[in-house]
Amino acid sequence: MNKVLYIIGLLLFCFNCQAQEIDSSYVEIDSVSIDSIAVMETEIALINPDALICFYEKLAQLEVADSMSFNQKINFVHIGDSHIQADLMTNVIRERLQAAYGNGGRGLVFPYNLAKTNGPWDVRFSSNGSFNSFRNVKPLSNENIGLTGILLQTKKDDFAIEVNAKEQDNYFTKVKILTPNNVGSFDLATAKKTIVFESQVPKTITHKIKSGDVLGSIADKYNISLSALKRANGLKSNNIRAGKTLKIPTNEKQNRSISLSEFIPLEIQKDTFSHFYESENLLDKIYLIPNKDENTFELNGIVLENNDKGILYHNSGVNGAKFSDYNKYPLFFEQLKALQPDVLVLSFGTNESFDNMNSDAFIAQLDLFISNARKQNPFVEIIVATPPPSLFKRKYPNTFVADYSKKIIELAFSRRVAVWDLYTDMGGLYGINQNAKAGLIGPDRVHYTKAGYVKQGNLFAKAIIEAFQNYKNLKETTNE
Repeated sequence: MNKVLYIIGLLLFCFNCQAQEIDSSYVEIDSVSIDSIAVMETEIALINPDALICFYEKLAQLEVADSMSFNQKINFVHIGDSHIQADLMTNVIRERLQAAYGNGGRGLVFPYNLAKTNGPWDVRFSSNGSFNSFRNVKPLSNENIGLTGILLQTKKDDFAIEVNAKEQDNYFTKVKILTPNNVGSFDLATAKKTIVFESQVPKTITHKIKSGDVLGSIADKYNISLSALKRANGLKSNNIRAGKTLKIPTNEKQNRSISLSEFIPLEIQKDTFSHFYESENLLDKIYLIPNKDENTFELNGIVLENNDKGILYHNSGVNGAKFSDYNKYPLFFEQLKALQPDVLVLSFGTNESFDNMNSDAFIAQLDLFISNARKQNPFVEIIVATPPPSLFKRKYPNTFVADYSKKIIELAFSRRVAVWDLYTDMGGLYGINQNAKAGLIGPDRVHYTKAGYVKQGNLFAKAIIEAFQNYKNLKETTNE
């Protein structure tokens, strides 16, 4: 009987959410009398929250599990454009959800700086090597662009990439390496030893040229030939200038110490999607070094996990990215499986709007993305975020994102996705001025400020936490 009541209650809950939230979350484009301040103060709940039932059930299990014997992870994967690449909003979401439900690890990371672009601040990468990089926002290529939307590549086998977790919250016991076709291009090392070689090299004397010096007299002073002096300094004539210096070659030898770093590889395991290493102790640093059996080294991403139960909040974004950029590369959807995603969060629309893409074309690309994701990950649940409001040329309302938002909300139930209406949460079509006064959006009236992304992250985390609490309340009521 309780199960029947629960199902009826769930259906009523779903119906009520649909009736209430769709009416309150979309601002008509021609509604010039809108009260922007009132809209900005209204926090919109998730639309169609029942699309996340499996997530709620896993989270409920996570809350009651014995932490000593149960280390279940719940994986969010948040995909988007520049603000997701920089981890601006997602960093706030990660902190909020992990504070509420446990920190399962830092999740997906990538050496963006080695690809010569910006990235998150909380994990640092450094290397002695140089790399090529390829991005999904460029015209379609044959490169193996996968999960992070960027491929790092080199053919040189003399590099080391240091991964520094920096903060204790990011310390890890497990490292997964994601490569095209799961090729074992990399070894891992936790430490390096320095080998010092002593060698004999010719001793060089430096002579500072004084006013009146001539090249011949300097050669006589050091008992060397004029031609040897010119050769040592790359001189084609006898002209010299006071204040400059000359190298004086000698037959004497001097000691020189040469230091080389040698890494000690770890024992790496392999599963279907990644090569990985597990440590008994928390690590704050690890090195990726070349597997000498390979001749090309390509990296799609790295995953850092710990032994604790909780949330893994992965972020993957590319500056300027659109749904169509990800849809071009099947490897992206194949590698999603490596993260075992429970919830996929999609944040696109701004870049499409600046391409003047109409809403039908936008929804077609969204549909294709959802189809591709579910084909590879049949049980993943999806949250689609509406794009935030913006202006064209700092003064014209971006009606494209308004139209995208309306269409996204309309498809929530037919596509079995939840929707986070960021568009309305940030004031809708006429909320830009209030956002600017509050310091939430930048001078270009497109990109939001740090404070703006912090606000967005807090709004999203709050919507997730409240949706889960509503689910628990409903379940408790139906079981009474």
